[in-house]
Amino acid sequence: MAFRQALQLAACGLAGGSAAVLFSAVAVGKPRAGGDAEPRAAEPPAWAGAARPPGVWDSNWDRREPLSLINLRKRNVESGEEELASRLDHYKAKATRHIFLIRHSQYHVDGSLEKDRTLTALGREQAELTGLRLASLGLKFNKIVHSSMTRAVETTEIISKHLPGVCRVSTDLLREGAPIEPDPPVSHWKPEAVYYEDGARIEAAFRNYIHRADARQEEDSYEIFICHANVIRYIVCRALQFPPEGWLRLSLNNGSITHLVIRPNGRVALRTLGDTGFMPPDKITRS
Repeated sequence: MAFRQALQLAACGLAGGSAAVLFSAVAVGKPRAGGDAEPRAAEPPAWAGAARPPGVWDSNWDRREPLSLINLRKRNVESGEEELASRLDHYKAKATRHIFLIRHSQYHVDGSLEKDRTLTALGREQAELTGLRLASLGLKFNKIVHSSMTRAVETTEIISKHLPGVCRVSTDLLREGAPIEPDPPVSHWKPEAVYYEDGARIEAAFRNYIHRADARQEEDSYEIFICHANVIRYIVCRALQFPPEGWLRLSLNNGSITHLVIRPNGRVALRTLGDTGFMPPDKITRS
């Protein structure tokens, strides 16, 4: 599985260090005295979090730790520590990013084509309630990024009515898919696409959207991402450095709100997971 994901990452332009890390997860045999290879347990990909001792936080998880962005070999010997401190300040994030991950509302699951899987009447009500909840927070949202799938687009259109003036951006990266083979495996769950096809794309979405603020960002940001349960669950596991194979152990209601906070030092906190407490009980679904 790791070998196939490495190939897919390379195909998606994520080669280099990322692909190299994944290739290193492939089991390598040690030669025995007789010449045969002795099998060795494969190490999981570094981004899965299991390559470190349990409980050890990787401060450079998003590859934006200031010290990792500086070529220390070019350091001026005369100016020494002062120059290094100045260069570090240039790369340090100053703002906090608030990431709101919204699962789309209930939709017609029996549509033969993706474009036919539109929101149900209840789903439209759910989107209205989610939009009202977001508006009631009194936050200055910077943007809405949404999946290009029909149910996410329609959810976005309804929510946007309650957040006038917030720009919207559509992306294929956030489309639903199977991010990584779940552990424990679920025999009855059959993904529409094999993991190595969707996994690289969803991992690319994580790397593209989930990271500490750019050093040029002066104020805290509040960003909304409207997408799908599998994508959100995988992102949450990755952001918290939990084993991503556990994504299927989480459950999210339609129209739910998940709130991640990314501090300037790269630390991540989960404020809410799948919140639908703002909906009446008879409006809550999980389809």
